Amino acid sequence: MEGPLTSDFSAARIHLERAYHYLRGNDEASRSACEVLDQLIETVVEAQHRRPETGVLEFPRSAARQ
Repeated sequence: MEGPLTSDFSAARIHLERAYHYLRGNDEASRSACEVLDQLIETVVEAQHRRPETGVLEFPRSAARQ
């Protein structure tokens, strides 16, 4: 069984921004699609820059400090 797949947020962002660029029309459908793409691009950017959660390691205390 393969491990978990990781997303290429950088590539996804490029494609979403390109789609946004192609929707230049001033019609309601184009404006609505651009609003949705704006939100989606923002979500992808946040995911792209999110730091992975890390655990906290407890170090053993020395006998002198207890």
